[in-house]
Parts: sequence; structure tokens; C-alpha cells
Amino acid sequence: MTLTDTPPVLEIRGLHKSYGELEVIKGVDITAHRGDVVSLIGSSGSGKSTLLRCCNLLEDSQEGEILFKGEPISWTGQGLARRPSAPKQVLRIRTNLSMVFQQFNLWAHMTILQNVMEAPVTVLGRDRAVAEADARRYLDKVGIGEKCDAFPAQLSGGQQQRAAIARALCMEPEALLFDEPTSALDPELEQEVVKVIKDLAAEGRTMLLVTHDMKLAADVSDFVVFLHQGLIEEQGTPDEVFGNTQSERLRGFLSATRH
Repeated sequence: MTLTDTPPVLEIRGLHKSYGELEVIKGVDITAHRGDVVSLIGSSGSGKSTLLRCCNLLEDSQEGEILFKGEPISWTGQGLARRPSAPKQVLRIRTNLSMVFQQFNLWAHMTILQNVMEAPVTVLGRDRAVAEADARRYLDKVGIGEKCDAFPAQLSGGQQQRAAIARALCMEPEALLFDEPTSALDPELEQEVVKVIKDLAAEGRTMLLVTHDMKLAADVSDFVVFLHQGLIEEQGTPDEVFGNTQSERLRGFLSATRH
């Protein structure tokens, strides 16, 4: 099987998501092949983070298909009652789509090393010594290997977010999902995290990235999707989206984000 024959790591077809009467995603298609970096941009409330959470099955969608490496999620029920029907499938797919959140979500009572190795041991059943060696390697990779024995409260925001990225990597996922990974950080600390994300993109890792940082999206993405009010308003390569903008809405959004 050649690379072109391989099914996408993640494929979204006709996705709809509502909270009660409020429809926040209104029929979206997104494809991420192995090694693709797909950035989702758009103003607050456009549905970017919700879409990412639907990909990882942290939120239930009401209509449409989600496929992981060609395998469709199996559902039961319809509309607002629709739920994934196979818990083991959900766990397997969720562990293969590691999420990095805006607010780090580290366990305060655990050291950084314990935070990073916990899920591989408890969720994947990895040998503790192997998981510890992997955790130390990934903490070195993101540049905070010397912080293994520190607790989250002793780290800066940028260091905590890098620890969260190491934790995601330690699951050896098929893809990384980033939900505004730099928006809770000061500009100086933001650059530490941006560097890690750029390094991961250069390695050819598959990533979906929700970001407010247009320079980061332009630098690392193979494909950029501009969401507006729950629909894809414009999409394309960074050159097309940023350099040859077609839509007035996107033009307005980009001019508002330039400082």
C-alpha cells in the first residue's frame, strides 16, 4: 500500500453539533492525512474548539461521520440523543488522538514526570520503567528535562504547557490535537511553546491546531481552515488563505488579528 492509498488519519464528513437549539457546527468536512498539519482559525464562537473536541469524542456530534484511519465511529441514537456505541473504540481512538488543552490540565499533586507517565501506565498498561524512560525522553525533547521532579505550580505557564505536550507525546498518538495551546501564555512564554510545535511539525507529525496565532498557522500548516459561524468560509494552503484571500469575512478577520 502506497502512502497515497493509506486512509487519512482523521476524516470529518458533514459534521453537525448542537447544544440544545443552538447549532454551533453546521456541516463541516475536514481531512488530515498522515504528516498533515491542519490549522483551524476563526473568531471566538466560530466552532473551532468544539470541532476539535468532537474529533476526540469529548463532545457528541448530532450528525455526520468521523473516521479514524478509515474506521468510522459507530453511533447509537439520533440527533441530540446520538452517542458513540462502542466504549472500547472510543478509548482506543481517544488515546490515538492526544489533546493538548489551553489550560494545561496537569495534576497539581503529581510531579511533572508522574504527570507525563501516568496515562501510558494506567490507560495503555505500559511497564512503569519503560513509561518513565519515555517520559524523561519527551520532557528532554520539549526542553524541560531538568523539571522532572518539580510540581506544576513550580513551573511557568510555558513550561507547564510544554509538560502537557510531553504528556500527549508519551501516549505515542497517531495525531496531536492542539486547542489554543498558546493563548493562556504571555508573549515571551508563548515563543517557547511555538518552537516545540514548529519542531513537531518539522518531524512530520499529524496535527490539528486551533490557534489565534496567524504567524504560527502560516509557518507550520499544510492546510488552513477558516471557520465562520459553524461553517467553513474559506480553506486552502497558507499561501492561498493568507496570500490570496477570497472572502470578505476572512479579509476582515485577518486585518483584525494583525497588530
